[in-house]
Amino acid sequence: MIHHSHEKWARLLLHYSAEFDPGHRVMVRVESPGLPMARALYREVLRSGGYPVLHIRYPELLADTLELAPDSFYATEPEPELAEMKLLDGWIFIKAPANTRGLQKADKSKLGALSKRLRPVQDVRVNHTNWVLSLYPTEAAAQDAGMATDEFEHFVYSAMYLFEDDPVAKWRELHDFQARLIKRLSEADEVHIQAEGTDLKLRTKDRTWMNSDGHRNMPSGEVYTGPLEDSAEGHIHYTIPSNVSGVDVEGVRLTFKNGKIIKAKADKGDDLLQAQLSTDEGARFLGEIGIGTNYQIQTPTKSILFDEKIGGTVHLAAGNSYLTTGGQNKSAIHWDMICDLRQGGTIHLDGELFQENGEFKL
Repeated sequence: MIHHSHEKWARLLLHYSAEFDPGHRVMVRVESPGLPMARALYREVLRSGGYPVLHIRYPELLADTLELAPDSFYATEPEPELAEMKLLDGWIFIKAPANTRGLQKADKSKLGALSKRLRPVQDVRVNHTNWVLSLYPTEAAAQDAGMATDEFEHFVYSAMYLFEDDPVAKWRELHDFQARLIKRLSEADEVHIQAEGTDLKLRTKDRTWMNSDGHRNMPSGEVYTGPLEDSAEGHIHYTIPSNVSGVDVEGVRLTFKNGKIIKAKADKGDDLLQAQLSTDEGARFLGEIGIGTNYQIQTPTKSILFDEKIGGTVHLAAGNSYLTTGGQNKSAIHWDMICDLRQGGTIHLDGELFQENGEFKL
């Protein structure tokens, strides 16, 4: 028997997020603890006249790759993966972590090498398919969020408006609000972020601000662009912890000059931070600035899918830019790190107050 919420979620992902049309070839990629959603999505693609391609990933897949793949593996071209991705119209990935600490002792440099190997596949997915990423509420994810499993499940469904009679209407309402933010942001050049331990300026002139309204991440709720690559000046303290490929990273402090990260330190997970920033030249430049707008999400969970959307936060990604924003930075990594502005933080646009204590001033 399929859970009613899973069916509703599958319809939202396929028809709203992935903008499905009959005949579309859709990859349904699910981590095995999320198998109930694999069935719900597979059935919905078939029911709607599409062609599902199902991939199930077992929890230790990445750990096994890092442990056993020889160095020569990382130098190979991902031809099978690339060929398959080029045949797809849609790509839906349900993350369902079984153990969020599984890579604590993994070789961090190999994570960067694996990202670099798969970058051509990622580029096709991001730029040439209708893709969406979502997260299944597992016990492991609930523990990271500091919640009971039932409480976390309610949190996840609430963040997607699945308790609403018409979730799509709520996402369209958020889209309209974000469009107002984008109108103001698009008129500005300099973005100035200030908070305790943070004083950073960057420029976004002539870059395109994107309205993230649930079509690529579900849940969503952010506006973002690619800053001018040489513009970041100052320092930032990322106050919301991250969990990157199973490795906890906390208290990241970065210093920028002429757009480049010239100093980096993390209170926890510093080895991963240094390895990621050494992946390639582009890893030390910003590929994105994003401003969270989803006030359904207020509690950090150590899942970037939720945390970067927290209403009243800003995130800056080291690494690859999205082509749609006009960003030009290229890297095998794209690492979003989050600064909480809800207590004493501000964003100024060309010297004019835009946000204070997490509330927008429109």
